[in-house]
Amino acid sequence: MITVRFTRNLQRHVACPTLRVMGATVREAMQAYFHRYPAVRGYVLDDQGRLRQHMAIFIDGRQLRDATGLSDPVPPDAEIDIIQSLSGG
Repeated sequence: MITVRFTRNLQRHVACPTLRVMGATVREAMQAYFHRYPAVRGYVLDDQGRLRQHMAIFIDGRQLRDATGLSDPVPPDAEIDIIQSLSGG
């Protein structure tokens, strides 16, 4: 099963505990997560279902390539980390 984890700074705003889910792509894994914790979806995805600009997803330490379709493949035992990107100067 895939492990989906969120940083602690996101956990301060919405319940998003670490959870093990099934899925062949990032989108499928995230849909499984959002089925259990629907309030998290709005923090991660925009109204079009794309990754929000201020968010980043890593699959086993590698950054997501398809932020629009979330079609990156995910190995069955992968770890997906969702973090807020930092910006500013």
